[in-house]
Amino acid sequence: MMNDRVEPPYVYDGLDPAPRRKSIFADLADGVKIVAASVSDAIEKGRQPGMPLSVISNVAREAPLASLSVAFLLGVMVARRR
Repeated sequence: MMNDRVEPPYVYDGLDPAPRRKSIFADLADGVKIVAASVSDAIEKGRQPGMPLSVISNVAREAPLASLSVAFLLGVMVARRR
């Protein structure tokens, strides 16, 4: 009678080493890179002609004193609410 048990194939040490886990700092750095890229893309889309960032930069370029005064007044309004 033959042996009915099937033997697993031989496993040699070092053939398939366990993958090393990246450090938490490397994971954090990857996350920061992804966030920075998405923010950069959003800013670039906002700077296209006709978009809000383009309009604001054009107004600030044409009338810097008026833009500064509006920003100051908005800052005062926000500061008084708190």
